[in-house]
Amino acid sequence: MSRFWSPFVKDLVPYVPGEQPKLDNLVKLNTNENPFGPSPKVLEAIAAVTDASLRLYPAPNADSLKGTIAEYYSVQPAQVFVGNGSDEVLAHVFHGLFQHGKPLLFPDISYSFYPVYCGLYGIEPKTLPLADDFTIKIADYAQPNGGIIFPNPNAPTGIALTLAQIEQIVQASPDSVVVVDEAYVDFGADTAISLVDRYPNLLVTQSLSKSRSLAGLRVGLAVGHADLIEALERIKNSFNSYPLDRLALAGAEAAFRDQAYFDSTRNAVIQSRDEMAAKLEALGFEVLPSAANFLFVRHAQKDAAQLAQGLREQRVIVRHFAKPRIEQFLRITIGTPEQNAKLIDALQTLL
Repeated sequence: MSRFWSPFVKDLVPYVPGEQPKLDNLVKLNTNENPFGPSPKVLEAIAAVTDASLRLYPAPNADSLKGTIAEYYSVQPAQVFVGNGSDEVLAHVFHGLFQHGKPLLFPDISYSFYPVYCGLYGIEPKTLPLADDFTIKIADYAQPNGGIIFPNPNAPTGIALTLAQIEQIVQASPDSVVVVDEAYVDFGADTAISLVDRYPNLLVTQSLSKSRSLAGLRVGLAVGHADLIEALERIKNSFNSYPLDRLALAGAEAAFRDQAYFDSTRNAVIQSRDEMAAKLEALGFEVLPSAANFLFVRHAQKDAAQLAQGLREQRVIVRHFAKPRIEQFLRITIGTPEQNAKLIDALQTLL
């Protein structure tokens, strides 16, 4: 702690991202990265703009990318916002759309960046406990609030709500913004973007990091009523007018245009996830129903922290959250078939 820090900085508790270890021959299943590379068309698009044009600023409004996303989801370009990863998009949402003086509602087991943003922007958090089966209790969200946010599928549980359940939450809070964080939606849930034209208080955020294999490119988006998008644009243009560089803009647009590659890789992940779930259950694990590219599991006889350490000693990395209610769970990213096989072999050795 430095004497030059402001009191505001001293009190911040920052987000801790998943470990990015620098080890050889590692099976890395801890940060929910896609096991398959990005579309070849994405790489071609990025290569095509690595020329003298990099001396110029990128398009500040990302109109071409917004148009592509709008076409993909059958909305208007004015309903689309893009930013430097969905975390930046969410930061602008917290800053510009949630009301101060009233609590922000989100699940007690959820994305751990939400309380960090509450601290950063002076928002009162109110966590609502998941049910015993780790599902979101819809009725609990029908209470006074300054906003609501939840992932769908939820993270780290992987459990998804139906569109009808999401609609119940949105309908119960017509005077505050409801944000559905869809980082993992393409692996088994239905996007709530189909609801945005009916509900002016609904905003849906997504990421290209997971299903489109572009975690290293940092592109996120939001879709909602044009008035909500305008608020995000005002925040963005008061902070950084050029959040996406030329490479990111070109690569993201190409990713949305290559539907065949997107479908083939996400279906491969879904198939591997289901196969992995069956193998883990055969080893005695309880596996929560997942609509994401990871599984959330616990073993009745084995301590999760000890399992995580034992796997690490065999050069397999998974995520362990030492937090109340989930300290006996491991979150396991779906890898390539070879990586998944190594995980199962390592667990068989430990068990």
